[in-house]
Amino acid sequence: MQATVLRAGAFGCAALSLVLAGCAGGGGSHAASLPAGSTCQSIKQRLSQLDAKGVRGSIEAQASGKRLSPGAKADADAYNSLLNDYLKARCHEAPH
Repeated sequence: MQATVLRAGAFGCAALSLVLAGCAGGGGSHAASLPAGSTCQSIKQRLSQLDAKGVRGSIEAQASGKRLSPGAKADADAYNSLLNDYLKARCHEAPH
């Protein structure tokens, strides 16, 4: 019984290690294309502008269920969309 538990635990640790390695390494999938006219730099610049406006606070408020003004909601939605594009295109990874 104890040997079975140890084997199951070792298998679970090995499986978890593979999953984490896949996440860290990107799993071999390819970067998504950026929207037309966008570059990693232009998206990063727009994210920085929204950060300077304090959009992260609005995003946190929205996530906790608080209502936002239409302008704050639009900024939060734009930030989330830009961040999604930035990450999908792997702009955050160092060039190979």
